[in-house]
Amino acid sequence: MLTRLHIFNAPKSVALALALGALFVSTPQQADAQVTAFKQAVAETGSRDDDIAKFYRTQNFEGIWTGSDEIHQARRAALLDALRRAGDHGLPVARYDADALERQMAGARSARDLGMVEVEMTRMFLQYARDIQSGALVPQKVVSAIKREVSYTDRAELISGFLSARPAAYLRSLAPRTVEYNALMKQKMLLQEQNLRGGWGPTVNAASLKPGASGPAVLTLRNRLMNMGYLDRSNAKTYDKAISAAVEAFQKSHGLTADGVAGGGTIKQINEGINTRLKSVLVAMERERWLNRERGDRHILVNIPDFTAKIVDHGRVSFETRSVVGANKSDRPTPEFSDSMSHMVINPSWYVPRSIIVNEYLPALRSNPNAVRHIEITDSKGRKVNRASANFAKYTARNFPYSMRQPPSRSNALGLVKFMFPNKYNIYLHDTPAKSLFSREVRAYSHGCIRLNDPFDFAEALLALQEDDPMGYFKRQLGTGRESRVNLETAVPVHIIYRTAFTDTRGKLNFRRDIYGRDALIWDALQKAGVELTRVQG
Repeated sequence: MLTRLHIFNAPKSVALALALGALFVSTPQQADAQVTAFKQAVAETGSRDDDIAKFYRTQNFEGIWTGSDEIHQARRAALLDALRRAGDHGLPVARYDADALERQMAGARSARDLGMVEVEMTRMFLQYARDIQSGALVPQKVVSAIKREVSYTDRAELISGFLSARPAAYLRSLAPRTVEYNALMKQKMLLQEQNLRGGWGPTVNAASLKPGASGPAVLTLRNRLMNMGYLDRSNAKTYDKAISAAVEAFQKSHGLTADGVAGGGTIKQINEGINTRLKSVLVAMERERWLNRERGDRHILVNIPDFTAKIVDHGRVSFETRSVVGANKSDRPTPEFSDSMSHMVINPSWYVPRSIIVNEYLPALRSNPNAVRHIEITDSKGRKVNRASANFAKYTARNFPYSMRQPPSRSNALGLVKFMFPNKYNIYLHDTPAKSLFSREVRAYSHGCIRLNDPFDFAEALLALQEDDPMGYFKRQLGTGRESRVNLETAVPVHIIYRTAFTDTRGKLNFRRDIYGRDALIWDALQKAGVELTRVQG
């Protein structure tokens, strides 16, 4: 008969090891029967998951967690500790109920029970490993415009990697190792601790405040800026230079016009609650897990809500320019994905997308065949269509048979250069004649492509690795006036991301507006999955 030892006054880890080992105190005949019952339970319980079943078949249904030897104890302890600390990573803690798992272990009264515990630990390990490495959500199921292909490690590889490594170290290695992920996790914990202390204090009750102002609203502004870390301790009673400098620093880190004046937009951002900021950070951590891959020693990073495009070399930003992204309407928002830039086109033609032709230009042509004269209309063989003889009124969006092209020129919609990373979404980076838009705070105006404020300098930075005089080479090509393709000798990865929370080179948190509402959808999904906003651990 199996005996159950009374050991639960011992420390948890010791008690658990003894409880599991106690099941196998028996005669040789009973031991054989217990082993058989254990393996049968593993086979039956594991059969619900093909990968787990396959793994245990290769193991001859022997356990990797539930033995009494030192390595099994180390694996159990490491997994339970990792599950309890899942909240540090903004993961859905309820998905990995460590206490329930431990109760199931301690409550095992038969070899069969133990076999069920064995499989449950493997299932929990695989769930946790996938979530912390590649995200708790499937992005496309939450936001269809996220086209990113998330990398998932093969589950058999996860198990074999775990078994061949030190358990605790392996579990720690699963999270993204980027500087950004670690900085976000640190800032998340700081925000949570600040929240426990009462947040940033009362909100500023004023429509706007300017330097020189005084009164209760200025004191509230001062205190809030101090609590946020933008202002050193101050007893100022008026809106002085120090407060103005703090407001300017706040504006820079929130993508606002940095003038040191607390206008309506600035006060609205200052009054945002700490929970709102926490949500952005937790979403950013999940997004970082979705992009848990090698990004390239040199890569291009376009952050949609930050309205910037950067070239990153060996982890450092070597070039940065303002950008204009897709407008927040119908099919114009810029999608999120990664690809590789292979070439640039100098003096490009603009081949008008079908959606623009039928939705914008065809209605104008139906009313006036001479509309949009700057655009050539061509047939299926590339021949120019005579507008005078064409009857555009008889065509609809479904049967319009022509293509449209704007020849190279300074007024071309793509400007004088475009940067190509061919993709099925027809998204690329390019110059633009509409330069005035770059001075605006919110720059969401395009049909989806990314316009650059400094395209010539961007081209120079890209060509610097293959030309002795990159700008001279670029200008010579430009001066011909002819459309020309310039291949990059080494393709450059392009990552179009969406971060409303990110850190700068000093580790300081920056926030941007959720211009497409995508992060709100992701937070709702994370919350439904069990992510806790104010959990503080570790």
